[in-house]
Amino acid sequence: MNTDSFALRHIGPRRSDLSEMLSVVGVDSMDQLIYETIPNDIRLKEDLTLDTAMSEQEYLEHITELSSKNKVFKTYIGLGYHQAILPPVIQRNILENPGWYTAYTPYQAEIAQGRLEALLNYQTMVTDLTGMELANASLLDEATAVAEAMSLLFNVREREQKKNNASKFFVSEEILPQNLALLQTRSEPLGIEIVVGNTDEFDFSEGYFGIMLQYPGKTGKVHDYTAFIEKAKKAQIKVAVAADILSLVKLESPGNFGVDVVVGTTQRFGIPLGYGGPHAAYFATKEAYKRSIPGRIIGVTKDMDNNRALRMALQTREQHIKRDKATSNICTAQVLLAVMAGMYAVYHGPKGLEYIADKVHNTAATLADTLEKLGFYQANDTYFDTIAIKTDATKIKFLAEAKEVNFYYPDEETVSISINETTTLKDINKIVSIFAEGVKKETIKITKLLTGNKIPKEVARKTEFLTNDVFNTYHSETELMRYIKKLERKDLSLNHSMISLGSCTMKLNAAAEMLPLSDPQWGNVHPFVPTEQAEGYQKVLKKLEDQLTEITGFAGTSLQPNSGAQGEYAGLMVIRAYHQSRGDNHRNICLIPSSAHGTNPASAVMAGMKVVVTKASENGNIDVEDLREKALKHKDNLAALMVTYPSTHGVYESAIKEITGIIHENGGQVYMDGANMNAQVALTNPGAIGADVCHLNLHKTFAIPHGGGGPGVGPICVATQLVPFLPSNPIIKTGGKDAITAISAAPWGSSLACLISYAYITMLGEPGLKKSTQYAILNANYIKERLRGSFEVLYTGERGRAAHEMIIDCRPFKQNGIEVVDIAKRLMDYGFHAPTVSFPVNGTMMIEPTESESKAEIDRFCDAMISIRKEIDATDKEEPNNVLKNAPHTLEMLTTEDWKLPYSRQKAAFPLPYISENKFWPSVRRVDDAYGDRNLICTCAPIEAYMEA
Repeated sequence: MNTDSFALRHIGPRRSDLSEMLSVVGVDSMDQLIYETIPNDIRLKEDLTLDTAMSEQEYLEHITELSSKNKVFKTYIGLGYHQAILPPVIQRNILENPGWYTAYTPYQAEIAQGRLEALLNYQTMVTDLTGMELANASLLDEATAVAEAMSLLFNVREREQKKNNASKFFVSEEILPQNLALLQTRSEPLGIEIVVGNTDEFDFSEGYFGIMLQYPGKTGKVHDYTAFIEKAKKAQIKVAVAADILSLVKLESPGNFGVDVVVGTTQRFGIPLGYGGPHAAYFATKEAYKRSIPGRIIGVTKDMDNNRALRMALQTREQHIKRDKATSNICTAQVLLAVMAGMYAVYHGPKGLEYIADKVHNTAATLADTLEKLGFYQANDTYFDTIAIKTDATKIKFLAEAKEVNFYYPDEETVSISINETTTLKDINKIVSIFAEGVKKETIKITKLLTGNKIPKEVARKTEFLTNDVFNTYHSETELMRYIKKLERKDLSLNHSMISLGSCTMKLNAAAEMLPLSDPQWGNVHPFVPTEQAEGYQKVLKKLEDQLTEITGFAGTSLQPNSGAQGEYAGLMVIRAYHQSRGDNHRNICLIPSSAHGTNPASAVMAGMKVVVTKASENGNIDVEDLREKALKHKDNLAALMVTYPSTHGVYESAIKEITGIIHENGGQVYMDGANMNAQVALTNPGAIGADVCHLNLHKTFAIPHGGGGPGVGPICVATQLVPFLPSNPIIKTGGKDAITAISAAPWGSSLACLISYAYITMLGEPGLKKSTQYAILNANYIKERLRGSFEVLYTGERGRAAHEMIIDCRPFKQNGIEVVDIAKRLMDYGFHAPTVSFPVNGTMMIEPTESESKAEIDRFCDAMISIRKEIDATDKEEPNNVLKNAPHTLEMLTTEDWKLPYSRQKAAFPLPYISENKFWPSVRRVDDAYGDRNLICTCAPIEAYMEA
């Protein structure tokens, strides 16, 4: 019992369980199981070259030492990132609480009502502040949200005959540089022409379908755009606005001026800077565009007893189910961060936010006034939090950095200073002293704040916001703590039981991996500080890149993509750039197997490629002859194949090297979707199967927690020929020598979350990583054998083995009147979250136990599934009033005096003995999705509005 071994704590089954599990699987050893599961020609012949594994204690000492290398200066760079105060009650009860950070995406609404309510609060906060009718439940970052706004406006233009050929998108020169970079990345493959200019000189001609404004602008100025927006409406040009959310407390909401989309980031609502992320972006628009909005929307509906219930609304929550017809590939969001930002608004309420916004504005105005008294010219006649001082920027930069202060220097004669929530009187006195020293004058001591009046009265906020009870109730720590706990109790997370979701890999998110996220030495670093101030981050990120490059068998890595879908897009854009560098601009055909994740075709279309679908054979594998035929047919224009390995069907296809060879022979590159990398690490890799690029879901294989549907990180790893094209950033140099433009806003994407994966790899080392993969495969095959006779596994490898996941067929139960969704809901009564339902095959379940689940927990899950199978056998299609159709059963239902159901309360709530020891009660009965889609309510509407609907 080596208590220093992190692998011992991470991997669930004990050594004493191994012989019994292998016996059930029908093999003599782990080596035999791996031999029968993974094709020999792709097995790694040598161990990975990684450092010796650290113990948890060694790692925590190591990461603390690295944190001290980050120089956390007082930073006033702004540019969409501002230091904020994370209320400790939110830090302790949400960020550091596995009840919140280990939850899965709320597909099973009945056991996710707490998270759904927190997200409904978030949506309400966004719609109130933006003045729009509808908001989603967060996006990845402001820059990608800006790009999604452009895509939405480009796609809705076709509804208006007059604009269906318009392809120009006007962008105000006041836009933040990272937002412009994302527009440039996304526009070109779609045939959109970006025109950057001054709004005063825009001609409103017919060639334009849309406009993007920044509010306030990158210089800090607050413009009155009311007349401009009115002209755009008359010219039938849609308008999107990227708005600072805290400024909207003081500025009139863009929705009141008639704009079509408002986007931004909620980072300054209590979220750490984290060297760029993760932060929840917001996206708000008109209800008319509800079918086009990217990402997820939380809506109000009712359950079987007509009680109010919440769930993810509309098919827009997963645009990628539209596959190559999708207008967005957004799959994950930043749920955990959105929950925190929404709770920040709940805690402070409208009056608290007004106090914070007033303090920020008054601090900026006081600083400007004092610097003007020193003789400096302040260029912004209007502003919220950012002033622009005209002076010798080089001299000020030297003096400021010597005193551990960062400003932004847009040119040699301008110093831009963005005030934030944490800025104190002491801080602005220090700023004044720096400028006084620069001109060799006596400093002026500030003793109190002036009342600022630098917001134009035409755009000063007049409308109310956050009037709902939830934002006006929980303002003491006691009350908020209890409210957060009340919501947490409604959610089934990984801290209660196994979440065996195929394709999603819900494994242990170890406490030692998570602890550094609370350290301000990691949390308070702005993404655009000089790299020498972020030495700790630079060492971690470089090391993580090297670790992932080694694990994938490739030559280079970019950590910039901040979700798996963004990684897909980045990988395809790198392939596109590679072809273009060789003069092969015509290569635009992307082959995608019919079994692929829905984000694959969506990403390919966004990258300007045409999707050609290849068939699956009867055993669920790629039809090699069909693939060969289509590769030959399109050989002159073949750009790429997108392939998931092991397949989405949970099989290591033995023909994979033949498949990748066919693509290379016909001039294409191979993109491997890394969703199933948990079945590869240290046993095989994308390089070994012949791929050229892959993305990795760090929130799956590499232990970043799902947090209810995000944060995610989706880095790409590439072969030698693709390294020059890795993505760049407009402010901090990243990427290859021929880099594509940015994929996300920050240079290294969601850097703070990358600490988790760095910890995972560093503490497991090569032996631990290999053992993790082996046990993931063992646990899956153990479930497969334990369920034999109760559920048929749809696909297996040539020797009858599953990979790390398997698909069980629930379609035969229709003869009993039972659908797969009934099994999913009944599992809640047994205390489990359902496996993945009806993906990739309708009417099935995809089960993935992961390596971190113990044999005891896996046995409980198998006992539950076998018990449910017996319940199915006992049902009669002619009698739908049964225990499965009525599932889940709530406490309210079980405690009514009048029990008229044809089975006992005991059978409903406690069908197996283990349940009584640790019962989880769903808080609502089965939700009515159709009702919610017909009556779309996506804010904290008063109960009267709900009843009227």
